[in-house]
Amino acid sequence: MGTTSKALSLLSYFSRAMPQIGLSELARLSGLNKATVHRLLGELAEHGFVEQVGTGREYRLGPAFLRLAALREKQVPVREVALQQLTELCDKTGETAHMSLLNGDVLSNLAYAYSNRHGTMVMMEDAEVLELHSTGSGLAVLAYSPASFVDEILSRPLIARTSQTLTDPADIRALLPAIRRQGMAASTGGFEEDVISHAVPIFDARSACIGAMAVAAPVSRMTDALRHNICDKLMVHARQTTRILGGFPPDNFPPYQPQTPLAEEA
Repeated sequence: MGTTSKALSLLSYFSRAMPQIGLSELARLSGLNKATVHRLLGELAEHGFVEQVGTGREYRLGPAFLRLAALREKQVPVREVALQQLTELCDKTGETAHMSLLNGDVLSNLAYAYSNRHGTMVMMEDAEVLELHSTGSGLAVLAYSPASFVDEILSRPLIARTSQTLTDPADIRALLPAIRRQGMAASTGGFEEDVISHAVPIFDARSACIGAMAVAAPVSRMTDALRHNICDKLMVHARQTTRILGGFPPDNFPPYQPQTPLAEEA
């Protein structure tokens, strides 16, 4: 990686679970030597992208991101659009709805909405990183990505998040044709035990897949009626989101066909 890429890669280690990270820990996480990490962090701090806090002089994200995020949202209000669609989707399904955008070779959680219908729910993390091979959202993106991108992702070591995570590239490839036919991916326990997620890709103005919208629910609550409702409502809101953002599904994306309600839903 070049110097800029190395510096930007350090920022990916900050998360809601780890908002402050020390120099030694960042060096360990990144695999870079401490002197290099210290130099890169100094350059990032000079431009306001990180700052040091506390007696331990740990690093956290700096104020420069606030200005850039405001400018981006003003020009392209993706998060505002996503939150509106996710809130409606959550209300209609009674389950956690979230949307993530492709960020290099991973998905970054953009926004999410919770339902108050149940005492238990699938919890999300702000800006959570979702791998492409272990999540419903990731599988939806892979199914509608160029073959070269899929080859690149599946040529790398694939981390097993749970005992149900698919890590064999052949097994993952075998799922993609059906996902393309249905326009939707599903994953059970791939990223988190006892969670099932359904996901539909989101497209830009060139019909390129830029992310996915998903609904995640506990496996114990999943019935045929709930699955039926999730798939129906998710497809509607994902298509609306693509359209509102100025995007178009590719020609091979399956046409939307409203589902016939099951008796159990009545």
